[in-house]
Amino acid sequence: MTNPQLYLATPLLHEAESFLPALDEALHAVRPASLLLRSSIDDEENAIRLVRKIALRTEPLGVALVIDGSTDLALRANVDGAQIAGSGPALKAAVERLSPRHIVGAGGLATRHDAMVAGELGADYVVFGDWSAPLPEDTIEDHLRWWAEIFTTPCVAFASNPAEATRFAHAGADFIMLGDSVWSDPRGPGAAIQDVLDALAREEA
Repeated sequence: MTNPQLYLATPLLHEAESFLPALDEALHAVRPASLLLRSSIDDEENAIRLVRKIALRTEPLGVALVIDGSTDLALRANVDGAQIAGSGPALKAAVERLSPRHIVGAGGLATRHDAMVAGELGADYVVFGDWSAPLPEDTIEDHLRWWAEIFTTPCVAFASNPAEATRFAHAGADFIMLGDSVWSDPRGPGAAIQDVLDALAREEA
């Protein structure tokens, strides 16, 4: 079993203020390696304002802030990187524009072939099972075991609950990505994250 780091993914945000209390609670529970910021804002200036408000929380903690789906926004807001869905021209362009100074992640990878192409293009990490390409739990596990045996590029597994998180850690995930299951938990994100941390700790014991 690997000892994966946590990678949090925000809900689709249209503004920052209503989300900041939940983010603060989550960051109090754990210092994740990265936060993936998902925005539904079309206007770039408003999107930049959103990013900068979130960055005020992540930067002091050394948490990498990665923008989902927009190389331009990552550059204009001067954050740590961008995650691009798929292994096509958009990912190739992101690597050319951002690497090596910024992080370029590849999400939305439905097949082994997609992941291999993403790695060959120079992605800094690959994601299995996110919202861009949801996969059955067994498929994610299979992809992780295959990837971990062959490649050195870090792999990220999108987990919906503590059981999936531990299963994917056993399969070789370098990072466990947590998304809406954290933010929608009626107990609050801190409790949801602690459940995952406790489950991973029990498996390591």
